[in-house]
Order: sequence, then C-alpha cells, then structure tokens
Amino acid sequence: MIPQRVRTLAAQVEAATPAGRDRTVDALRALAIAGVIFGHWLVSALVLTPSPGGDRLQDSSPLASVPDLAPASWIFQTLAIFFFVGGYAAARNRKGQYLPWLRRRLARLGRPVLVLAAFWVPLTAAMILAGVRAATVHTLVMLVLSPLWFLCVFAGLTALTPLAVALVRRGGAAAALVPAALVAGVDAARFGLGGPAWLGWVNVLAGWMVPYLLGIAWARGSFRGWKVPAVMLGAGAASTAALIAWAGYPASMVGVNGARISNLNPPTLAAVTFGVAQVGVALLLRPWLARLMRRPLAWAAVALANLSAMTLFLWHQSAFLAVTMTGSMIGRLPGLLTAPSGALWVAERLAWLPVFAVALAVAWLAFHRAERPRAERPLAERSPRRRRPPGAPSGTPCRGWPPIPGQPLQRAGQASGHAASGAKPSSAAPAGLRAHPTSPLAGGDRTW
Repeated sequence: MIPQRVRTLAAQVEAATPAGRDRTVDALRALAIAGVIFGHWLVSALVLTPSPGGDRLQDSSPLASVPDLAPASWIFQTLAIFFFVGGYAAARNRKGQYLPWLRRRLARLGRPVLVLAAFWVPLTAAMILAGVRAATVHTLVMLVLSPLWFLCVFAGLTALTPLAVALVRRGGAAAALVPAALVAGVDAARFGLGGPAWLGWVNVLAGWMVPYLLGIAWARGSFRGWKVPAVMLGAGAASTAALIAWAGYPASMVGVNGARISNLNPPTLAAVTFGVAQVGVALLLRPWLARLMRRPLAWAAVALANLSAMTLFLWHQSAFLAVTMTGSMIGRLPGLLTAPSGALWVAERLAWLPVFAVALAVAWLAFHRAERPRAERPLAERSPRRRRPPGAPSGTPCRGWPPIPGQPLQRAGQASGHAASGAKPSSAAPAGLRAHPTSPLAGGDRTW
C-alpha cells in the first residue's frame, strides 16, 4: 500500500505541472541520472591492497577482471542522453541576452560544486594531516572528482549554444555529422597514423557536441515520426558493433582500469555511434514514457528527481565512499571491500545498492538546497516558521513547499480541487512549487 501522504504529494505535483510541459524530457533526464549513479556504484570497487607501510585503498573495476560484463556498460553509460536533453533544453529556454543567460546557467552548475568543494577540501586536508597514505587519499578524491569532468564539458557546450543553434538552423539534424566527422578524423590520426595521444582531447567537445546538436534539432521540430529514430538506432548500433569487431575499439563503453584504449576518456568514434543509437532509443521510447508520466506517482518521482539532479549527480560517489569507509571498520565485507572476481561479487554488490541509496538520501537532505539561491527557494525553506497570508484565519493552511499533506492545494488564495474532483490540472503552479527551477544539468524551465 502506498501511504496517503505520498499520494497527496503526487497529486499536488501533478496539479502544479503546466499542461503543455513535455514530461518525457524530464523522464529521459531522470533515466540518465539513474544510469550514471547505478553504473558508478556497480563498477567502482575499493580494494585493500597490501603494500610497504601498510594496506592502501586502490580503485578496481569488475570490467577489468570479468570482461564478459562489458555489455552492462551499454545500459548504464547514459551520457549521450544527458547531452541530448541538455541541447533540447538549451534551445527551448534560451531567452534574453547571451551573457546574462550564460551567467545564470553556469551559476546553477557552480553553486552545488562549491558546496561539494567546501565539504571535501577540509576533509582531504584532515586526512593528509592525520597521516593517511597519499595513494589512498588520491583514490578517494579522484572518485569524488571524476563526475566533474562532465560539468566542464557541459559548461563548454552551453557557452557554444548560439553557434550550435546556428548550425542546426542551417543544416538541421545533419549538422551533427560535422563534429562526428571530426571525431572520426582524430581517431584515424591517433590509431591509424600514429598521431600524438593528446590529439584525442579534441574529441571531448566534438564527441559530445553530436548528441547536443541532435537535442537542439529535436527542440526545433526534428524526429517527429518513428522512422528516423529507428534508422539512428540501427545505424548507430551497427556502426558500433563494426568498430568493436573489426577496428579494435573496446567493447566497454566506460573506462576500464589498465585498458590501452578507453571509449570514454577521451570519447572515441565508437562512443559517438553508440550515443547516436541511444538517442534513437530515447526517441522511440517517448510514446511509452508519455503514457507512464501521466501517472501521478511516476511523474512526481521524476519531477522531484529533476529538482535535485545536481545534488544526486555530485554526491552519489560520496555516498558510496561513506558506506565503504564505514564498512571498513568492520572488515572486508563481501561486495564492498573485496576484489571483483566474478558473478558472485556482482550479486554481492547488487545487495549493497539499497544501502548506497540510503546514504545518498541523507546527502540529499543535507545539500539539495544548494541548487537554488535563497531568493529562489519557497517560503517554507527560507523561514523556520510557516507563514499564513495576512488576515487569514488561524485555520488557513500555510503556503509554501512542501504543501501540508491532507490539506487542499492553494493557488492564489483559492482552493484547488484537482486531486479530489479529477478535474484537469491548472497550468499555474502554487507559489512554493513554482519557485523551484528544474535541473541545471539540462537547464530546464524556471517554473513548473
């Protein structure tokens, strides 16, 4: 049974959502977030390794010891969806002058990062002063910092949005062929002609520009039928398979410890073609997602996840480390501090995922408010005491977010009977919910 409090909250989120909002965009973003989080939790393994002077923690991966697990990376490596949705949102929501718009978007990315730094900088200094081995400190800090490369690339693509929109305006979705060709040329120079390794870093912007441009094309009306997405899926999957089978590209779509080539660091042509296939899948899933998002409970979960996307993204590795370090006080717990060696380890690690999720929920409670400046927060988050409208009788519910479960939804001083009567939700949101911006990862609308 689902608690009435949860159903009430879901009904209020439903009522606060504008009728014209494309919920599939939010659903795709939430799926991408979930893929990254669970993917990292499954392939990140900390192992105690004996060494002179005492044991040290070392990062390991089941993909290195069990290569047959590579297909799992095809499910959890969802970065192309992030950039695809990001391009869509940037094209739809860019308003006003360029520099103020860019400053607002970068500020939304920067605030949660500063909070993460404010936590980890002193903690790192404390570990060094306490005599923790340098190799262990390096391993821990790199696990925390590893997601930040994504934000740097996303910020760069955001800054290039006017150029990207101009390219799509001129060439439509085919504009994505330009950066894809650049990636192919760089790979040919690196792997075929013996070019310098640093040349691959050109692909960091060029490779992720491909789904970003496809997202902009989507926002401008491309991909209205199922045929083009189906071609993208088929051509992308076939190209990726050919590159793996005959061109020597790795099967894993994420980096593997000790591997000579990584498809992700920097992106290769295989990562690009794989991303095109993912975009095709995302577009083909839209009708199903649209039906699912009409269910209030499913939509509420997606909506609330999007409101805290940056917090979930930035703190999921810290949650993993918190559980791992706590477990280390007990011993080498199976699936937590043991070396990944086979299917048994994978089953043990799956059993730990709910514990990681609980730790992430605690981090969310502590840090999610950093995603919005104080002026943008709803009244209930800015004041320790809930306020009533001036002159209202003592029984009037307070306004703010979250609404009081069991009380009627208030909008502009009037009760809304959407949840009880089944009437179509109004496009105007309550004051508290309207104050929430959507995920800065994709730069969504400022109102619901």
